[in-house]
Amino acid sequence: MQFSVRQTGHQKNTMLNICDIDLVGKKISEKNLQVDISKNYYGEKLVETEEAENLLKNSSIINMVGKETISLSMNLGIGSEKGIKKINGVPFLIVFKI
Repeated sequence: MQFSVRQTGHQKNTMLNICDIDLVGKKISEKNLQVDISKNYYGEKLVETEEAENLLKNSSIINMVGKETISLSMNLGIGSEKGIKKINGVPFLIVFKI
């Protein structure tokens, strides 16, 4: 399976934006909320599951979107079910590792 990712550094933190590949370029909206899952923000490169796991494990700030991405994160013990929010059925999760 592939995931779309963009990784950046800020001070001593590594930020990872990762999403299900089929969501790149879509706009999700519900009531007053709208999220643009842009290629610019999430689509720097495509990675396979093993590399996605390594990126998730080694990033300190993670912004993730999509069922497959969040399932992978949960299987690694990263994040909490309580933190998952949905917009029009699409799950979002942001994790800050301390």
